[in-house]
Amino acid sequence: MSETRELPVVTEALWARVLRTAGVPLLSVALAMAIGSIIIVATGHDPILAFGALFRGAFGGPMQIGWTIMRATPLMFTGLAVAFGFRANLFNIGAEGQLVLGSFAAAWFGLLLGGLPSIASIPLILVGSALFGAAWALIPALLKAKVGAHEVITTMMFSWIALYLTSWLVSGPLMDKGGIPQTSMLPASVWLVTLDKIIPGLPPVSAHIGFLLALALAALVWWILKSTTLGYQIRAVGFNPTAAENGGISIARTTVWALCISGALAGLAGASEVLGVQHRMFDQVSAGSGFGFTGIAVALLAKKNPIAVIFAALLFGALSAGAGTMQLEADVPQKIITIIQALIIFFVGAETIITWLIKRRQKLALEKKGAADVV
Repeated sequence: MSETRELPVVTEALWARVLRTAGVPLLSVALAMAIGSIIIVATGHDPILAFGALFRGAFGGPMQIGWTIMRATPLMFTGLAVAFGFRANLFNIGAEGQLVLGSFAAAWFGLLLGGLPSIASIPLILVGSALFGAAWALIPALLKAKVGAHEVITTMMFSWIALYLTSWLVSGPLMDKGGIPQTSMLPASVWLVTLDKIIPGLPPVSAHIGFLLALALAALVWWILKSTTLGYQIRAVGFNPTAAENGGISIARTTVWALCISGALAGLAGASEVLGVQHRMFDQVSAGSGFGFTGIAVALLAKKNPIAVIFAALLFGALSAGAGTMQLEADVPQKIITIIQALIIFFVGAETIITWLIKRRQKLALEKKGAADVV
């Protein structure tokens, strides 16, 4: 009898936890879209027409879906990178710099290993890019672990060093003979094949197998955090470093591992862009990807959950892919999408307010239910 009474309580508690976890991101997106609609109306345009064009540009057909997946792929890597750091209570704001080093490694190793078979060269390039990203996070990690230097400052400073260092490399020693600040085109043998080449019946799309790798890594990161000793240590340090240290966990070692793995994931984002999209490296100072910084927003929206990073990255990828169609068909500037993205970040950051609204709604619902039971 007691088990029967406890079941609804447990179910209600579980539902409340799910609502608080998923409700904040969903409500944040809804509020951002609502305010975006107001801005669109204020500029004299139709929000229904604008968002309809945005949806068609992101999901209107195989080609559009391919663009969305292609834009989302590097965001999945950088979102995983930032989310992994978050779990250890580390704010890796330098994912952009680690991505740039990963891009450089992919371009450099791609030119060096282009003569090897694809089955050998591509894995080697991906490993090299991950190691370059991890190495770029190593010094900020050691500074954090040894002297307590804040990772926000050090990783951000290293991002600027990475940008200008690689800018000099692709504008000098590795510059293409054409005189443009970019590397030579990589051999086709190191390109990541597009999904239509491996999925029968699929029309030509720009999405490549880097997307499948990102999905696999999302599952792997989730498993590491959930089921391994390292994952337990990272979560313990992130939750309560004092208690973790008293329990025998080395905060310094865990910090270094967390930031280096985060850097490796960001490095793979750079490799996916160079091998799957650009097939060479451009001067990041003038071109600039921004995937590392947008990855912070993806991780925030996903609330540090590696699986949720997939969906958050697809959302931001869809906004990016559909922005051009929105401007073309509805005459709404693409900058509106940037505003919506910023609003999503703001509302996720204002989680306390949104959580309060959810709890207040639950309280009102319970009061109504109680009043109904009395009647």
